[in-house]
Amino acid sequence: MIGYVTVGSSDLARARAFYDKVLGELGGKHLFTNDRMVGWAGNGQMFMACTPYDKNDPQPGNGVMVALAGSSKDHVAKVWQTALDAGGTDEGAPGFRTDNFYGAYFRDPDGNKFAVFTMASKDA
Repeated sequence: MIGYVTVGSSDLARARAFYDKVLGELGGKHLFTNDRMVGWAGNGQMFMACTPYDKNDPQPGNGVMVALAGSSKDHVAKVWQTALDAGGTDEGAPGFRTDNFYGAYFRDPDGNKFAVFTMASKDA
């Protein structure tokens, strides 16, 4: 299974400010910062933002998306709103996508795409 995820960033200070807020809503804690990376950890997982090793500009992958697990429909909405308030852009407001998949979508300031979701019943 996935041990960690890394996304590219052109501005590590901006990435840290953004992800401190967004990942903080999900229980993530800042783990380290060095000259190329900033990392967070929580619930046995790690997430990092880094400047590309090849020194080229970071490029979000077409079709690549990281999904972050929320704990409830309200939590999904809170994380999504936190991302927008921290400088992210809307890619899809919170709502049901299937009978039991409730999610929202956003991009970080570098254009990387994320979902935040929970499995929930429309009846609950």
